[in-house]
Amino acid sequence: MEHYVVKGGTPLVGEVEIAGAKNAALAILAAAIMADEPVTVENVPDVSDIRAIVGAIAEIGAEVSHPDRHTYVINGKTIRYTEPVDNDAVRKIRGSYYLIGSLLGKYSEAQVALPGGCNIGLRPIDQHIKGFRALGAVVKICPPGLVEARADELIGSHIYMDVVSVGATINIIMAAVMAKGNTIIENAAKEPHVVDLANFLNSMGARVRGAGTDVIRIKGVDHLHGTEYSIIPDQIEAGTYMYAAACTRGDVTITNVIPKHLECLTAKLTEIGCEVTESDDSVRVVAAKRLDHTNVKTLPYPGFPTDMQPQIGVLLGLSKGTSIVTESIFENRFRYVDELSKMGASIRVESNTAIIEGVEGYTGANVKAPDLRAGAALVAAALSAQGYSDIYDIHFIERGYEDFPEKLRSLGGCIAKVDNADEERKAINRFNLKVVS
Repeated sequence: MEHYVVKGGTPLVGEVEIAGAKNAALAILAAAIMADEPVTVENVPDVSDIRAIVGAIAEIGAEVSHPDRHTYVINGKTIRYTEPVDNDAVRKIRGSYYLIGSLLGKYSEAQVALPGGCNIGLRPIDQHIKGFRALGAVVKICPPGLVEARADELIGSHIYMDVVSVGATINIIMAAVMAKGNTIIENAAKEPHVVDLANFLNSMGARVRGAGTDVIRIKGVDHLHGTEYSIIPDQIEAGTYMYAAACTRGDVTITNVIPKHLECLTAKLTEIGCEVTESDDSVRVVAAKRLDHTNVKTLPYPGFPTDMQPQIGVLLGLSKGTSIVTESIFENRFRYVDELSKMGASIRVESNTAIIEGVEGYTGANVKAPDLRAGAALVAAALSAQGYSDIYDIHFIERGYEDFPEKLRSLGGCIAKVDNADEERKAINRFNLKVVS
């Protein structure tokens, strides 16, 4: 079985370049089919979630080419929109539901399989459905788990979101950009990838204003045209390397980032004793000593992101004193705690709160990645631990991190992807030779 083998105890040192934002790319690739002309999307991360949604787009008839590893050219002119978007890959990723908004917005009709993704808690699509219905669509869930949305004509509307939802905000924007008249979305999500989608649509001729605030205004247009667009850097990938540097008491410069998007992450690192230096498009994190405790609560952007909660949990598990982490977005985000406890962490979970008593260090262990972000956090824990760790279910991690072992090795980390005991022995021998040399 494919897994990572890690030898811990070596600080991460060096420079790592961040890929394009997976969450932005999923939305933008889905929106690209709304034009009947070629749309070129650059800086797309090469991860399994992206390959799944691109495969779905090709399956319904769009012209898709892949001129290089990080670029896709998509033309939606040939789409067979009456066919359901449904296959095993689509059902395994969360971002597949963006095809509901894009197909509904373009054709006033969509049939898309209910999405999957990591088991981190309930992620209902009621706010998506509420928005589609407000625009005039009839929406129903049909066997075998298909969302069907149809409208004679989409009409702009005033929509108030009951809760802040990134996915629903993105889906409603896509459905509304070609609707007749004006749409206002209140209590909208403000995440960077919402802004990136709006900028992308505007480059295609849409008229979206206010993205990045809690009120988004959309004036419907008749059609969208081709464009060339580059995805923003991945805020969560950047944060993962920042916190991995701190876990290993390393010195890492993270390049190709937008520091503004990382402010909530930087603030917590500075608060607990890291040295963080920002430049125009990079952030350097230095942790020369054991860090202090703090309290953190996950919140919608610009608050501390739920996707970084396992990473800070792992870091605070090594910090001095008692820290409290409160999860306000997804109820199953603490599934990594049992795995981290195998490595010596002292964490008690009560409802949506983790009480973390910092320990001096972790010890290598065999663990399983329960989801994408928790898996990456467990890798960071293993890199800081004494001894060897085996990390299984790495398919979760590969959904969202491009070249994860390779990038960590470039920073001095001892990590390898292996498939059997023989490969693991060879990897461990390489680790030991590296330490000796």
